[in-house]
Amino acid sequence: MKDLENKVFYIMGVANKKSVAYFIAKALIENGAKVILSGQTKDHCDKIQKLLPESFNFVCDVEKQEDLINLKDNISQYTDKLDGLVHSIAFANFDPGQKDFLDTSLANFQQAIQISCLSLTQVCNELRDIFNLNSSIVTISISNTKATSYGYMGPIKAMLENSVCYIAKAFSEFSNIRVNSIGAGPLKTSASAGIPNYIENYLYAEKLTLRKKNLGTSEVANTALFLLSDLSSGINAQNIVVDAGMSVNYFDQEIVKNL
Repeated sequence: MKDLENKVFYIMGVANKKSVAYFIAKALIENGAKVILSGQTKDHCDKIQKLLPESFNFVCDVEKQEDLINLKDNISQYTDKLDGLVHSIAFANFDPGQKDFLDTSLANFQQAIQISCLSLTQVCNELRDIFNLNSSIVTISISNTKATSYGYMGPIKAMLENSVCYIAKAFSEFSNIRVNSIGAGPLKTSASAGIPNYIENYLYAEKLTLRKKNLGTSEVANTALFLLSDLSSGINAQNIVVDAGMSVNYFDQEIVKNL
C-alpha cells in the first residue's frame, strides 16, 4: 500500500506477538509507515521496544487522567501530525465469584467501560489537534455472536461501536477524519484466553465459519490496513465484521444434524 509510506500512526494495545495491535503495527511498518506505541507501564514499554525496535513508545495508562492529559505532548516528541490511530485495548475483570451476567458488579463494569470504550473518545479528544484532516481511526471490537461467556463485555463493545458513530460525527464538523471499528470473530490471542470457556467457543466458531477454518489475526490486521489507507476513503462510522462468514452460519447443517 503505497499511500501508507512515511505516514505516522499511533497504536494502542501491543501486548505480545499474538495481539491484534502487534500484527497491525508490524504490517504498517512493512508497508513503509512509522508507528508510535504506548504501554500501560514502563516494563510493558520495554517489552514493546524489543518486539518492535523500529518504533517509538511511551507510557499511557488510560485509567490515569494525567496520562491522557500528557498524551499529546508525548506524541509530539516524535511528530507534529498523526495520520491515524489504532485503538486495540480492552480489559474486563472476569471475577470467579460472578455466577452469571446478572451478577455483574458496578466496579468491574465501570473499569471495563473506561478502558475498553470511553478511552477511545478521550484519546480522540486529546489528539484532535494533531490529526491530519484526512486521518483514519480504527478500533477493535467483536463479532455479533453475543457469546454468553463474554459477559458484560458484550454490551460494552456494543457501546464502543456506537461511540464510533458519534466520534465520526464530531470530527466531521471540521475535518474528513474517518472513524471505524472492526468486529473481529474469535481469535487466538493471549487476551482472549482470559475469557471464561473461550477455548470451547473458539473451537465451536471454527465449525461455524464457511471455510471451516478460524479467523487469523493477520486477517484482522489486513482489514485495519485497508481502513487506515486511502483505499477506504468512502467508509466512515461503520463496524466492519471480519469473521470468515460465521455470522451467517449459526444453523450450519452439519452441526445441526450431529445434535
